[in-house]
This record gives sequence, C-alpha cells and structure tokens, in this order.
Amino acid sequence: MKMNPPLHRTSAFSLVEVTLALGVAAICLLPLMALLPVASKTQQNGIQQTTANQIISQLNAVLRADVSLPPGQANKVCPDPPDPNVPCKWGDLNGHWLDQAAPDTMYFTYEGLQTGNVNGDPPQDAVFRAKITYRFPPSDTTSLADIAVSWPAAVDPGNGGVPAGYVITTIAVNR
Repeated sequence: MKMNPPLHRTSAFSLVEVTLALGVAAICLLPLMALLPVASKTQQNGIQQTTANQIISQLNAVLRADVSLPPGQANKVCPDPPDPNVPCKWGDLNGHWLDQAAPDTMYFTYEGLQTGNVNGDPPQDAVFRAKITYRFPPSDTTSLADIAVSWPAAVDPGNGGVPAGYVITTIAVNR
C-alpha cells in the first residue's frame, strides 16, 4: 500500500509569495503600459511626416515635368533655332509661373492622393495642405519654389493657424 506524504513536505508557494510576485510584476508593467499611448502617437507622427515628404516629392516631380519656366524664359522651351511650322506659345504649358505670383494650395488625403480643387476650400477627406509659393524674380538659370505641407488640412498656417505638423522645402524647378 502506498502512503501519501505528509503535508509539511509538499512543495508550493504561499499566498504571500504569490501576492508579492504579482505586485512586482504589476509595478514593472505599469510604466510599459503608460508608454503605449506615447509610442502610438510617435508612430502616427512618423506616418504623417513620411506622407508629407512623399507629397513634397510628388509635387517636385510634377513641377519639374511641367516645364514651369518663369516669365521671360519661355523661349527656352522653343527649339533652337525656332521652327516656323511649330508655334511656341507659353499658353501651351501647364505651369503657373507666368500666370500668377500667388501661391497654389492643394489638398491631399491620408494616403497622399490629391483631392479637391487647386486653391479651393479643403474637402472633407483632406488631411494634408500643400502650399506652393513661387519665388520671384527667378534667376537666369533656375526657377525656385517653396513647398510647405502641413496637417491637418483645415488649419492654414498662413492665416495664423498652428498645424499639428509641418514640412517645408525649396526646390529648383528648372536648371
């Protein structure tokens, strides 16, 4: 016949030891739990910063592809020497250098896709506001523009608003 061991020989943790272990674990986990909202906000800011930089890169590519030459330099688009059978008109270009010295404002979604009209009110799905300011007078070889992307789109930093984030760069449109 098999005998059960006496109770004083059984290995186990006491209630006090378990309570102390849980208390130490809770004290260690509390600071980590407090860091979760900070980490989430940092991640969100990083995503928005990356999207803003992608918007700037996209606008840079569009402006350069647009052959946006400043006033007085439209003849650089024409062939040299000019072909009389091919009219060379500045109006055929899509750039805004000749038409206006005022900034262009564009809006973009969370994914960085353009939404709404240029220089219009921000649409409902707009998250980012991009403002393209053309620098005048241009030099002989370069047309410069400042591109500022801010978020949220409803806040206009030009009218005293304070955006949650802001990225600005200067680009050379044609060199």
